[in-house]
Amino acid sequence: MAFKKVSFRDKETLIRSALNRVKPRLPKEDFVSSAPSPFVGRFGYPDINLGILTTPEVSDSAWKYDAPKFWSENNFQIPELVGLRAELINSRFKVNVKKVDDVIYSVQEIALARRPVDVEVHTDKPPKVLFRQDSFLAPTGAAADLKKFDITSNPKVLPVVQKFHYDTDCRSAEALSSLFRKGVDESALTRMLSVGAFGLKKNRKLVPTRWSITATDDTLGKDLLKKVRDFKESDHLSFFGGYLGNYYLILFFSGIWSFELFEMYVSQKDLSKGDVEFSSDFEGFEGRKNYAESCAGGYYANRLGVLEKLSGMKRQAGVLALRFITDEYILPLGVWICRQSTRKALKNKPLE
Repeated sequence: MAFKKVSFRDKETLIRSALNRVKPRLPKEDFVSSAPSPFVGRFGYPDINLGILTTPEVSDSAWKYDAPKFWSENNFQIPELVGLRAELINSRFKVNVKKVDDVIYSVQEIALARRPVDVEVHTDKPPKVLFRQDSFLAPTGAAADLKKFDITSNPKVLPVVQKFHYDTDCRSAEALSSLFRKGVDESALTRMLSVGAFGLKKNRKLVPTRWSITATDDTLGKDLLKKVRDFKESDHLSFFGGYLGNYYLILFFSGIWSFELFEMYVSQKDLSKGDVEFSSDFEGFEGRKNYAESCAGGYYANRLGVLEKLSGMKRQAGVLALRFITDEYILPLGVWICRQSTRKALKNKPLE
């Protein structure tokens, strides 16, 4: 679902304030920092921009810059998230998605590492202040063209992650599902998938971050669904809750698995006119065979949260999920907000 262009003064003030705080801290062309994540662009595919997202300086808390589950569990608010993400510098270079060399291996090490590694970065020019926002991706701050970089700390990779990385006869879906069951969260898996760290040797390649988010949510959801379809039917239950202006009413109906998501804007302006926009996607017991065009990545993120809940209950159900996007959500923060808002709603006690 495409987001409206919001011209609220609050939004403009928020972004300007964040960038003004960041600008004095931006480094010159050569700097040492911490890298919580790579970023794989999609424009020009298969020749795309591959970037390393880094903090302005070395930081022990760099992991917080790319930690949606942590943000949600600690109730980070939009100003905090914008301020945090505005500090990230995207040092990028052009590359073909099938290319394999020492630079790509180093980027893979960043993605596979349990904690952000320290890097020495050299760019053509000093990073330029820029704030990118997207309905799929968490926002980022400054950007620069990368000349070279070196990892200056020892990447620590979980043995189980390393095992799947080195196994070039194992399909990526199996790697993602197995690691998720072992406690590796979906954000880390998305990073790993995006840099071609898993899968059959002949199929490994860079995957745009936007695509890898949905691919990960879809893969994990399908794996959970294999079990959920065999469970007993749930009682009628309803849940309500949300996060950062995204609210979900989720209804479980006694019956076999099906899932439908409605997303709608409920701004005060639209409600006063009786004009509410919405989009919807649906799947039956056998699941979807094509992409959820209307709700896009939000569909798979929401479905994952629902299937986690049903799996924990050892039940299946016909599910209707209603997403209400309110004026509180003053700028898009990425698909993760759908996943985490769903989880928050389903952690609440069922409505009476």
